[in-house]
Order: sequence, then structure tokens, then C-alpha cells
Amino acid sequence: MHGNISQTGKRDLEQFHVVGLSYAKTDAATRGRFSFFEHLIDNFVERAKAAGYDAFFILSTCNRTELYFFGNSSEKIMDAYCQTIEQDLATFSEITFEKTGRDALMHLFRVSSGVESQILGDFEVLYQMRKSFKQFKAAGCSSALLERFLDTAVKISKQIKTETRLSDGAASVSYAAVQYIIQNIPDFNQKSIVLFGAGKIGRNTCENLVKHSDNNHITVVNRTHDRAVDLGSKLHVSVKPIEQLNSLLQSTDILIVSTGSPEPTVIESMIGSNPITILDLSMPENVSAGVKELPNVNVVNVDELSKIIKHTMAERSKDIPKVETIIRLAMWEFEEWYALRQYVPAIEAFKARLDFLHTHEKKQLSKKNIHINDSEKLSQRLIRKMTNQFASHLMANPAKADEIISLMDEMFHLQIQENT
Repeated sequence: MHGNISQTGKRDLEQFHVVGLSYAKTDAATRGRFSFFEHLIDNFVERAKAAGYDAFFILSTCNRTELYFFGNSSEKIMDAYCQTIEQDLATFSEITFEKTGRDALMHLFRVSSGVESQILGDFEVLYQMRKSFKQFKAAGCSSALLERFLDTAVKISKQIKTETRLSDGAASVSYAAVQYIIQNIPDFNQKSIVLFGAGKIGRNTCENLVKHSDNNHITVVNRTHDRAVDLGSKLHVSVKPIEQLNSLLQSTDILIVSTGSPEPTVIESMIGSNPITILDLSMPENVSAGVKELPNVNVVNVDELSKIIKHTMAERSKDIPKVETIIRLAMWEFEEWYALRQYVPAIEAFKARLDFLHTHEKKQLSKKNIHINDSEKLSQRLIRKMTNQFASHLMANPAKADEIISLMDEMFHLQIQENT
């Protein structure tokens, strides 16, 4: 009842895994090769389910790509992943880490809390994790236990935001991009800036540009023109259609790329002869390798930008011990809930049996015309008390739990339903 189980069916914490790679051991180019995109979800779900997995989701950001799943092993889901993104399994296996059970869950909590982020305290990762989970849930890849994991992660993150300074101060890729411009480009307020991509990172970058500079030469370009127009009207910056991007780049001083495409969106033929600084905020990198070789071009990627905000990181790091304590206490609380969860079917079956015996005895007494005043309230109190004692005894004696449940089953003929 409480041991290992098949890949599908009842799920235990011991069967929870995370396999992934992050900025800690892989560079931006490698992370880009193994990134995952929304349009691949259906393909991956089909492959993973065919391999026997039914509860999983993928977190893929500029800092990391991680597979969270329940299963007996990781080989088949890793193979399904590499087939989906058309990359080599052997290489993926060499650069990834794997955690299982409690370690995997602790890792999920640490990642969602921003303590494992390349930019310490970046809570954007929680939004990305929840979004991905919802997408995979909609594809039929969730479970009650996996959902509980995410709910607990949200609770931990909210507590950290409220009780610590881990997210204090401006520190994000978009903020770092603006700080790079301010610190490294002379007369930056007079430079022409093109922001290519009006997604979330692009919008945040544009807001930071407007907030932290007096530059009046900002132009937004996006494949979906209406989104660019919406951003332009909100922040009072210029907007141009995608068809004019090439001509714009012939005289642009600074290009910020946040397009989030699986393929390069900026190539050599688009760049003019004037000196230009390109900040690539995309993952994988959306500026082609050829552009980086041009003599008039300086390309800065997310790994380089993350070095800019050292002071903010130093201040945030002072609260890491407090953050670690919050995560650890939440983990202990979760483990208590999880330990009780294992016994819930037996406890519920025990109570159901007492309820049955109570009803049966009432009927027998009624047939004999025997009526006892207040018997209903007294019986229900006794049922609750005996059920609580049974539950407490199981919790206090986990090593003997199977033996105790087996004995009670033999005595009372419990009909225990397995957790799923």
C-alpha cells in the first residue's frame, strides 16, 4: 500500500523527479539549444504519455530548462523531450542534473522562490512556472499531488515577499539592460533605440527606459503590430511596422532584442555599417552568430547583463538565511501533511465502518422498540474521538502503520480506497 507503484496510478513523493540544466553549469548558447517552447507542448505530451508518464510539466526560462514529473525513472521522458526539441539525448544527459523525491520538491520550492535564480530574488520565475503548469494541466498532465506542490510553492513565495527583502530593489534582465545602456554608452539619451519585441520582457524594458532615462528616440517594433501600438500609446514612444525594421537598423545606435523565437530574428543582412550595440534578452539568443562577428557590432547577452546588478544582489543576499528558514519550515509542514495523507484512506475507511455500525445498531434497537435519548449526539462524538485516536496512533507510529492498518482491516473489514 505504501511502497513503490507503477509509473501511472497512485503517485508518491518518492516518485517525483526534476531533470534539468541551468545557468550554473551551462552557458546561454547551450541553454538556448535545449530550450522548450509553447508550440511544442502537444508534441511532447503525446510522446511522454506514450512512454508511460501522465503527470508532468516543463519550466523553460532564460536561466533554466527543467522537467518536473512523476515516474519510476527519467530515461524515457528525457528521450521524449530530446525527440521533441530535436536535440541529442547523450549531450542532454551529460549537461543535466537530476533530483528525486524530497530533494526534487525542495528544488521546486527554491526555484519558485527566486533563491536559485541567476538574478537572486527574481520572482518572475514563479509566474513562468504557474503558467507552464496550467498549460500542461489543460493538456491533461496534472495530478492532485502535483497541484499541491504548486500551491505550496505559491504560498512560500508570498511569505518570502512579505517577510524578507529578497525582491527589494530593481533587479531583472530588463532593468539590467537599461542600466547597461546608462553605464556604458556615452550620451545615451541622444542615441536612437529600437526595441524589437513587445512581449513581457520587452514591455518591462521599455517601461524601464522611459522611467530611468530622458531618451526621446525610442521606437518599438513587433511582429504583431497591434501589441506594439498598445505599448507605444501607453508609454508615449514611437512605433513602426515590422516591414520597416531593416531600414531602421541602418542608423540605429542601440537595438534591444526580446523576441523569444526558437530561431535568430536578427541576422547579418539586417545590420548597417554604423556602430551599434545590441542587447539580446532572448532565450535562445535571437541574434545570429554572424552578427556577433561584424566589426561594428557589440552584442551583450543575458549572462553578461546579470553581472550588472551586483550591489542589489549583495543587499538581497543578506536575507538568504531567513529565506532558507521559510522554505525549510514550509517543507516540514508539507511533509507532515504528506505523512497524514498516506493514512487518510485507512482513517476514512475506519470512520465509515464506525458509521455503518452506528446505523446498524440503531436499526436493531428500533426493531426492538428501544429508544435511547441523545444517542445520536453521543454516538457521533464517540465516532469522532475513536477516529482521531486511530489517526494519532498512526502518525505516532509510522514504522508500524501497515501492521496497525492490517489489524484494523482484519477486525472491522475496512474498505480502503487508494490515494491517486
